[in-house]
Amino acid sequence: MPKPLSGVRVLDLTNVLAGPFCCHQLGHLGAEVIKVEAVGRGDLARQLGADPDLNAANMGVSFLAQNAGKKSVTINLKSEAGNTLFRKLVATADVLVENFRPGVMTRLRVGYESLKDVNPKLIYCAISGFGQDGPWVHRPAYDQIIQGASGVMSITGDTDSAPLRVGYPVADTVGGMTAAFAIAAALNQRPRGTFIDVSMLESVLSTMGWAISNYLIAGVEPTANGNENPTSAPSGAFNTSDGVINIAANKDEQWVLLTDHLGLSALQTRPEFSSREARKANRAALKAELKAVLETRPARDWAKELNRIGVPAGAVLSVPEILTMPQVTGRGFLQHYQDVPGVDRDISVATTGFKLDGDAPTVADPPPQLGAHNSEIWSELGLSQDEIVQLKQEGVL
Repeated sequence: MPKPLSGVRVLDLTNVLAGPFCCHQLGHLGAEVIKVEAVGRGDLARQLGADPDLNAANMGVSFLAQNAGKKSVTINLKSEAGNTLFRKLVATADVLVENFRPGVMTRLRVGYESLKDVNPKLIYCAISGFGQDGPWVHRPAYDQIIQGASGVMSITGDTDSAPLRVGYPVADTVGGMTAAFAIAAALNQRPRGTFIDVSMLESVLSTMGWAISNYLIAGVEPTANGNENPTSAPSGAFNTSDGVINIAANKDEQWVLLTDHLGLSALQTRPEFSSREARKANRAALKAELKAVLETRPARDWAKELNRIGVPAGAVLSVPEILTMPQVTGRGFLQHYQDVPGVDRDISVATTGFKLDGDAPTVADPPPQLGAHNSEIWSELGLSQDEIVQLKQEGVL
């Protein structure tokens, strides 16, 4: 069966994470993604990651993470010849994604207003930190800037550690996912052709519905609660004999099951723990009672037993630990590539978080070297090999 976006051509003019992650999703859904990169340097992520040798080879781990299956071409959009050739490529595309600062594409004469004359059906998606208008439109934006501006950092950590950055680029990732969702919807529109303005700030805020609504509707300002769930108790992280376990006894029946299993049934009749609101108000005292029992045995043993009786629980795992668990390895979440060009070793990368008809979406090819598909794509537009060589010598390609 063809994938949902088979036959869709996407031009990926993005850098680092939000845009590449967006196009990573579209590629796994079947789109042909052509990564249009700057001559000589390409996506900045090619020089980023924990392996200096790969950074030097222009195949940094940060690039490898979300560029599998894409085709790479290089072009100098500032040159007249490059600008003209790019417009020919746009005429063949369904989608264009860029994450430059607002105004950059217009100055290069390839903004939406210019390109929709070339291709009226083009879906043009601009991802930026704060959107295409407003008082902050020209502010530079990186993930941590958005985390801070959105209020995420103010409610991450606890009263001693907040404000605290989330441990991975959540704003970039949410911004990219939001863009992919909007593009997929626009592809279903008839007639096609639209401008999508994705604000990373608003994308993150949209995921904070509970915290925002508690303030807007109930007048309660969100606070940093660490590993505690402010909506219920006992619900949070607890120490065990060998690590930390998350327990979410959010329902009254789960509270009863938990305390019965821990041999603490007497807590159920104590006034300070007799209702959800009472337990929330006295969570510190309650946690101390549970801790005394939970610290006697390992986290994974407790997790197995509690899940078996209907109390949601799970050991807190490291990234290496979860990646080796059968729950992950057995569902095809990781994709493996052998002897990747430019990397000269085997690599494994994350795919998506869903399956289609029982199969995890995959892409056949590993992340590309810079300009690896110049001959294929530019010759498709009518250039001869001699012309491609000449344009390369002139710095156009």
